Amino acid sequence: MNISIDVNENNAVSEIKVSGEIDAYTAPKLRETLFPMSEQNGVKMTVDLSDVSYMDSTGLGVFVGVFKNVRSNEGEFKIIGLSSRLQRLFDITGLADIIDINSQIEGGVQ
Repeated sequence: MNISIDVNENNAVSEIKVSGEIDAYTAPKLRETLFPMSEQNGVKMTVDLSDVSYMDSTGLGVFVGVFKNVRSNEGEFKIIGLSSRLQRLFDITGLADIIDINSQIEGGVQ
């Protein structure tokens, strides 16, 4: 059970690319990476899950906590690149209604 987390921070913008599986074994590493960033005032955080093959409830818990931190620090939090399986997980739990989720990765400057 592996996880890879690539972080690109530029000023108050954090782009995180997660690959692998998010479960009880890997979620603590994800939490350790995301929580410090989520506590920055006004952070704009985007998490790309397009290379995540599996996620369980511990992963959802990490994202709920990060989302709450970002919101309480007047930031923006978005999850992109969800597979249909992960999209369904967010839909079933109702998190798709409160967290900004895009199944497509936004590209380019408009």
